[in-house]
Parts: sequence; C-alpha cells; structure tokens
Amino acid sequence: MHISSATRPRTVLALQGGGAHGAFTWGALDRLLEDGLTFSAVTGVSSGAMIAAMAVQGYVHNGPKGARAAVSKLWHRVAEAHIFGPVNASMDWLWGWDKGMELGNEMAWAGITSALRLFNPGQLNPFGQNPLGPLLAELLDLDAIRSADAPRLYVAATDVESGTAKIFNNGEISVDVLLASACIPMMFPAVNIGGRHYWDGGYSCNPALAPVLSPRPEQLVLIRAQPRVRKGVPNSTADIVHRLHEIAFQAPLDAEVALLPKQVRLLDISADAALARHPLTSKMNTEKNFLDNLFIAGREAAGIVLSA
Repeated sequence: MHISSATRPRTVLALQGGGAHGAFTWGALDRLLEDGLTFSAVTGVSSGAMIAAMAVQGYVHNGPKGARAAVSKLWHRVAEAHIFGPVNASMDWLWGWDKGMELGNEMAWAGITSALRLFNPGQLNPFGQNPLGPLLAELLDLDAIRSADAPRLYVAATDVESGTAKIFNNGEISVDVLLASACIPMMFPAVNIGGRHYWDGGYSCNPALAPVLSPRPEQLVLIRAQPRVRKGVPNSTADIVHRLHEIAFQAPLDAEVALLPKQVRLLDISADAALARHPLTSKMNTEKNFLDNLFIAGREAAGIVLSA
C-alpha cells in the first residue's frame, strides 16, 4: 500500500516499550520509512521512547531517510556494546541466570524472582548505572528535537509516588527522561527529574495515545513490542509471572485503543508472531543476532500491513 506524497495522510506514531524487543519496532519503522512514511507526532515508552527520539531528530535532519539512519545507528551501537552485558554479568551469582537468559529455564526464573524480592536495586546494581546513559548522551541531538520544525515527541514515565504517567514533550526531553521511561525498578534506582522520581512508563501507559490525537490525525500507526496473544494457559510459576507481566503492560494501551475515534484509521502492527516464542528474559538480550532477527521480523510485519 505505497501512498504517494500528494495523498499521504497525516500520520502519527505510537511505539510500545519492550526492552531489546524494541528491535522489532526498529524493523517495522524502518520498513515504513523506507516506503516514505511521514509523521507529525510520535509517542513512545521505554525502548520505544528512545526510538521515537532518534526518529524525530533524524527526521529533522533529512526526513524519512534521516529518521531511518538515526534509529539504525542507535540499534547498531546497542548491539556493538552488548549494552546490558555488564548488568547481566553482575547477576551471574544467581544460580541459573545465564541459563534463564538463554532458555527461559523455570528454576532459573524462580531463583531470579526470589533474589529480586530479597535484594534492592542498590544491592543488585550498587553504582546505580544504566549502560544506556553514555550511549544516549553521545547520540541524542537535543537541538534537533527541540527545533520548531521537529515532529511532536511525547515520552512517558511513571511517577513512583502518584502512580500516574508523566508525559514529557520535545522541550523537556533529556537523557534522564529517556532513562526514566525505561527504568526497570528491580534493576535500576528511580530516576530523579525535578524532584520527582520515575520508573518505566509502561506501568502507566504503553504508550500514551492521547497526546498524539490532538489535533486529530488521519492515521495512527501503532507498533507493538510485546505479544498480546499466547496460546494455552500457563501452569508453572515462571510462565504465570511472565504472562501477568505481559497482560499488565498491555492493559493501559488496549484501553486507549478501544476509545480511538472512528475517524482515525489504525494501522496496528502486531508483534505476536515474532515475540510469543521468546521468554520474558529475552527483553535483556542485546546480542547482535537476536536483534537482527527481530529487526527482520519487524520489517516483515510492517510489509504485511503495507500490502494489505
């Protein structure tokens, strides 16, 4: 469904969070931008927020081509650095952590879950370091993001005390805002911004749709980075916890989608086929082969939507 620039609808983007699963979003967005997709606004959470920021700054520099290049640069750097390797290594003392990362082993998951109950983020990550910080500081172009001709950008984080979503716009974007949007509370300390503390935005919205729906667009492109549907009922403790996390992170988004104005066309790019076979721990897998496979899957999923 290639659309000429003369007839292209006013489009906004919504990019769901999902850690390393955001490589699926990267692939889907890459395929859409390759087709010449233009967008007036983008909302994102967690890895989706980082993709959104890169897409906006790249778009300012060179339209869809610039957005493709900027997002690709982010993920290539993540893969080169194996960005969560140091964090995973710090947890090697947990019996079965390495097996859990590779196989989703139930006993490994039980050990990890127990440890997370026993130890706080300061003990698991004593220096409070998020390896994404230096990378984002190097890549982020705040002048471009804050320029008058930039697409509108909205990044959500969850206020720890109020439990509500805080939406940051172009003028408020910073490295800390992006880290707050992706702050996993069991692994990293809450991010302090202006005296308020924030966790991953996925707990309150995943992502927030309301900001990009005013003024009303013609088309909303939603790229999911978490599976909605899993066949069968989980029986093991690990699988139950896994599925509960998925449902909880989908619920805020599904509630907003249900209220989407009928005048707005929805292009919903599902990650079910690509992600349902992977365990929850794969969200921390930043190995190049894994990310590349998700990128390809994302491109294929977007291609199916474009050809419909």
